Amino acid sequence: MKPAIGITLSMRRKENSLTLSRDNADAVLAAGGIPLLLPYATDEDILDEMTKQIDGLLLTGGGDIDPSLFGEEPLPALGEVEPERDRMEMGLARRMVKAGKPVLAICRGCQILCIAFGGDMYQDLYSQRKDLIQHVQRGSREYLSHGIQIREGTILSQIAGVERIRVNSYHHQAVRRLPEGFIISATAPDGVTEAFEEDGSAFVVGVQWHPENLFRTDAVSRRLFGAFVDHARKKTATR
Repeated sequence: MKPAIGITLSMRRKENSLTLSRDNADAVLAAGGIPLLLPYATDEDILDEMTKQIDGLLLTGGGDIDPSLFGEEPLPALGEVEPERDRMEMGLARRMVKAGKPVLAICRGCQILCIAFGGDMYQDLYSQRKDLIQHVQRGSREYLSHGIQIREGTILSQIAGVERIRVNSYHHQAVRRLPEGFIISATAPDGVTEAFEEDGSAFVVGVQWHPENLFRTDAVSRRLFGAFVDHARKKTATR
């Protein structure tokens, strides 16, 4: 049985529509999963049922995160926030981790995963950190903009098979302090966290770059989605 992968969506407020970059669904399909697009919901019973019905959760990229979730007031460079999406994704992430189901969190997704378990983040890297490399690249989505250093012994290290890879980069926010029970698995040359994971979990991984844009040409990105879907497949029997 192919595993069901729940994928979170972004909001276009002017059109009152939910959207998803096709690459997210295509990457799941290529890895052998069935993508299920998750509409916004914050009702506890609905979130419980979503958790039962999906075998893995893909937290996708998108807009900024409400800083009140980690006790801060908004800075001038904060972009558009989606409070309903924040609440839904935090609720789903907590439930999936508690259920022992795999989570792959991308860019915004890795930030909301961090916040869901008590960590915090930079609202705007460029006003809160010095001596940064470029984290909002000006190349195509498939361009590998900068290198990252991968920590030995992590899930990401097992997937990548090497200590250094290059990634694409489209973010002005980033993880600052990880919650208890999570570890950094990769950093950029300037020290910004590029990946983290739940310590000791089978597969709860957050990455700051966009592997969904790279899976067609980048072997590490394909293996990342492959490992995620493989772990989800192990949960199909309990659904």
